[in-house]
Amino acid sequence: MPIQSRIGEVTERLVKRSRPARAAYLERIDKAASEGVARKKLGCANLAHGFAACDTNDKSALRQGEAPNLAIVTAYNDMLSAHQPYERFPEIVKRAARAAGATAQVAGGVPAMCDGVTQGEAGMELSLFSRDVIALSTAVALSHQMFDAAVYLGVCDKIVPGLLIGALSFGHLPAVFLPAGPMTSGLSNDDKTKVRQRYAEGKATRAELLEAESQAYHGPGTCTFYGTANTNQMLMEIMGLHLPGASFVNPNTPLRDALTELGAKRVLELTAKGNAFTPIGRVIDERAVVNGVVGLHATGGSTNLTIHLIAMAAAAGIELNWDDFADLAEVTPLLTRIYPNGKADVNHFQAAGGMPLLIRELLSAGLLHGDARTVWGEGLADYVTEPTLGADGAVAWRPAAEKSHDDTVLRGADKPFHATGGLKVLEGPLGRAVIKTSAVAPERHIIEAPARVFHSQEAVQAAFRAGELDRDVVLVVRFQGPRANGMPELHKLMPPIGVLQDRGHKVALVTDGRLSGASGKAPAALHVTPEAASGGAIAKIRDGDVIRLDAVSGALEVLVDKHDFAARAPAECDLAPSHVGVGREMFGAFRRQVGRADQGASIFGG
Repeated sequence: MPIQSRIGEVTERLVKRSRPARAAYLERIDKAASEGVARKKLGCANLAHGFAACDTNDKSALRQGEAPNLAIVTAYNDMLSAHQPYERFPEIVKRAARAAGATAQVAGGVPAMCDGVTQGEAGMELSLFSRDVIALSTAVALSHQMFDAAVYLGVCDKIVPGLLIGALSFGHLPAVFLPAGPMTSGLSNDDKTKVRQRYAEGKATRAELLEAESQAYHGPGTCTFYGTANTNQMLMEIMGLHLPGASFVNPNTPLRDALTELGAKRVLELTAKGNAFTPIGRVIDERAVVNGVVGLHATGGSTNLTIHLIAMAAAAGIELNWDDFADLAEVTPLLTRIYPNGKADVNHFQAAGGMPLLIRELLSAGLLHGDARTVWGEGLADYVTEPTLGADGAVAWRPAAEKSHDDTVLRGADKPFHATGGLKVLEGPLGRAVIKTSAVAPERHIIEAPARVFHSQEAVQAAFRAGELDRDVVLVVRFQGPRANGMPELHKLMPPIGVLQDRGHKVALVTDGRLSGASGKAPAALHVTPEAASGGAIAKIRDGDVIRLDAVSGALEVLVDKHDFAARAPAECDLAPSHVGVGREMFGAFRRQVGRADQGASIFGG
């Protein structure tokens, strides 16, 4: 199918805009690749240190230096459900490597914090910055230069973007990302949300709330809603860094283990020792980036990726921006309904046909670059296939389902849930923002109401409990951007906002902070930039100003006299309390260096 014209136009301008940076990047990784495996050039003492702790057979292979050596970069810890399954992965990878005549070593670990644990707590102010810490940690792990290729073990919010940024810094090395999969379905996300709202109204006890949360988050694997973690998994597959169909297979199952083993074998085939040398810096090109944005829109994915994708692309010399997101959204249909955009979870999506069916539908509509290079071959047609277990216990393949097994969850491109994507860019006198429209009812896409201004989500909650918000209102929560306090997610705002909306009020949120893929059914203008701490116009809003949020036309306006508004002095906020405690004092350099949200909110070149 020929590529849809708008997809082609956006890709062409992305190539043109990125040409100098991309050329410099490719020159750098090609030079590194041409120099051969760095391990062979290490001094004897260096090399001896590198294999000193290996078992006898691996030590012999590394000493001889001919067999490929595979780096394992892991985000394993046993506190977080999404990353606990990775405890077993290194041995599976090592076993597969040895069977292929190679070796594998755990090159290093990267931190993996959970936004679900830190929501509403001081630690959340380190969340966004943890992405760049993970990128730096990945670089440290690979800096020993012992490796021919790498596998990356990570799933959640900042972990996958950080791993990919770090991996692209070593873009001359082949790489495969190995997912761990979602936990099995527990208490439905819809029922969990109802208990949260009852608790916010004082109608449920803490014990009832904890019981509901424990039934929802009950075992190993990612949370089952379609937040940032599962959006990451979709992206890694549609951008060609997962094996076909690997994203949403549950942890600790025979199929998951077989896919992990096959992923390790496959990346060894991509090394210079194999017949299909494929450095990761060549897989992630402008086509892959556009495919990722299309996948984000088609699935109504996390708003966090409007930040992360820009930073990930930049690591490969590709200059993605919000205009690209906006233009691609206009031609990408919404094909899924996964909570919070519907009642189903990712296991239901998988059962309905999952990624193989989604990719086939997008390819058949000309919305993906089918010729994009992947870790599995030369095109995305290879991803229109579903993994199963063969009689011998190895991975076998069958074609994607002909049609969705549940069209309330996943649909074909000819009968989408909505004609355009699940994200929209807003612009106006207040700056630029993004809104996730896929979870918001059409009648709420335009909200016009008086502002109530806050400088913390705790202040919003206090006002809600005091009954001060029981009316039409646009909540403005500012000084939540990356330079202010690290740009925490403000997910604890959603229960009170949901209650107000259910009472029949027109309610919206405008913030320079984040709300993630867990953002719910209320319209929210997120990532407002310039942020308040940089003197952005959001700092000039006063209580009572009428705000208009229009997700149809893409406008974000303050309906006051423009001369009066321009003459206002920006509000100030004492941010000192957010700069100490829980390690925050160590991140002052990050807050000073970080770039704008629409530029990836990164410390690299910020």
